[in-house]
Amino acid sequence: MSENHTAPEPCAERTLPTPRDRRAEPLFPGGPLADPAGSHHERRIRSFRPRRGRVTLGQGEALRRLWGQWGLDIDGLSRIDLGELFGDPDLPVVLEIGFGMGEATAQMAAADPGTGILAADVHTPGQGNLLALAERKNLSNIRVANGDAIILLREMLEPASLAGLRVYFPDPWPKKRHHKRRLIQPEFIALAATRLRPGALLHCATDWEPYAEQMLEVLTADPHFENAQPDGGYSPRPDFRPLTKFEGQGLEKGHVVHDLIFRRSET
Repeated sequence: MSENHTAPEPCAERTLPTPRDRRAEPLFPGGPLADPAGSHHERRIRSFRPRRGRVTLGQGEALRRLWGQWGLDIDGLSRIDLGELFGDPDLPVVLEIGFGMGEATAQMAAADPGTGILAADVHTPGQGNLLALAERKNLSNIRVANGDAIILLREMLEPASLAGLRVYFPDPWPKKRHHKRRLIQPEFIALAATRLRPGALLHCATDWEPYAEQMLEVLTADPHFENAQPDGGYSPRPDFRPLTKFEGQGLEKGHVVHDLIFRRSET
């Protein structure tokens, strides 16, 4: 499953069959690999459920045509030069982990063309959808990464290379025995701190109250981050984070969405 647990919007467009062997070669020639890191890195408890899902013809076409230009597999074998990746060495780059179907990512990229968004996910339909949106809206500041975001952070990004990190509506893993699978843990935040430049924002959002409490506790405890909210609590939803259809439906049902915005300290 994608880091983002937002349910994909139903689509009437024809879909392509999901391959039976999920370890097989890419379903789309030149597109994202099924397991890009393979056996290069240790197997561990993951915070996501890998799945391809059903890909529409339009999403599949976008993956075939655009992956070589705007996509990358997280194989953990080499460092990424973000300036080269985005074609601008001075462009600040924000990493977004878990973008669902990519609508909010595309909106943020359109609203802030002076910031690059490296959007990481494992959901093939969402990858294709975001690539199609980027092409349709002429968004040259989006790159799509396929695979484990922790391997991306740890093995492929240089220290202090990111201008921000966004984790919106990650899988809450609500059952107590699954809490160890949640992404926002002390070890992850410590790793993120090494890849964020001083002053960079780490922005999380969730509609799952117990997870919001854990996020606040973990982020507050890390000495490399300072809460942007003066009272040390949750932040109002900033204008740059779009209100998604899924989120709006949840609010209508009485769900409470919590935003947490922390700034990477200078030390």
